Amino acid sequence: MKEFELIELLTRSLPANDSVVLGAGDDCAVLDLGLREDFVLLKTDAVVEGVHFTSATEREKIGHKALGRCLSDIAAMGGTPSAAVITVGLPSGYNAEEINSIYDGLRKLATRYNVAIVGGETTQAPSGLFLSVAVIGRVSKSRCIRRAGAKAGDAIFVTGELGGSLGGRHLEFEPRVEQGRWLAEHFAIHAMIDISDGLAGDLRHLLRAGDVGAELFTRSIPISRAAKLQAKTESSAKPPLLAALTDGEDFELLFTLPSASAVPLLDAWKQQFPAIKLSCIGKITKGQGLKLRDAQGLRDFSGTGYEHFSKKPVS
Repeated sequence: MKEFELIELLTRSLPANDSVVLGAGDDCAVLDLGLREDFVLLKTDAVVEGVHFTSATEREKIGHKALGRCLSDIAAMGGTPSAAVITVGLPSGYNAEEINSIYDGLRKLATRYNVAIVGGETTQAPSGLFLSVAVIGRVSKSRCIRRAGAKAGDAIFVTGELGGSLGGRHLEFEPRVEQGRWLAEHFAIHAMIDISDGLAGDLRHLLRAGDVGAELFTRSIPISRAAKLQAKTESSAKPPLLAALTDGEDFELLFTLPSASAVPLLDAWKQQFPAIKLSCIGKITKGQGLKLRDAQGLRDFSGTGYEHFSKKPVS
């Protein structure tokens, strides 16, 4: 069973209560806990040795990635992270100084985003090191952005550059917390998600949630230098465009908004975030499915992104 089939099976009949605004199926759970203006956001994620990092990975970067993945999901809802708890699974004979270095990475990123680390759990993990992080945050009730909501005619935008993340960026990315909150405050964002499984895979999540299709302009997709370099130097590397579409672990924001807001957004973004690229890469369509438009015309694209249980782990 593939990852998303398993998720569908497990979430089919989960218990809920009156506090649940949005449960499984988005970047974060959304809860109404009685705050006057805000919803509470809840997110958990994990990094596992041999899947998300290797035994040779710099320890501090493991901690950075473990927390950063959750912060990226909070960003995709337009929210602000508040606190985190950490579960760490350790193999026998672990090195305490190495584990402290992992926590250095956690502490530095948490400090940068004013996130309190308020506890957690330690346990033995015979098969290798892992970290599981749970983060709580909040978002204005009037500005909570979901995956559902994309409308035909919307412009599709993405921050940063895509592809080639295994060259190192998947361990060093900066979660777009400030950018996600700014977008929610200043523009009518219809749908948003962070790119963890690849542009094509995560865009399909938005399309399914909104019951719409999409057309991407291949010349507008921002391809990273790492993806281009890998294509030149590694015989087994994907073509750069395919890497940008399917590599994953970019942790950029992918979102849609009315096409009339595209130019005002680009102008305002340049003033607010001059060091971060923002690209309009396509449009939402009425018909279902994902299509690519290039010099040869329009064609269907069936590729997705990374799926656990169906692809080889990192090595």
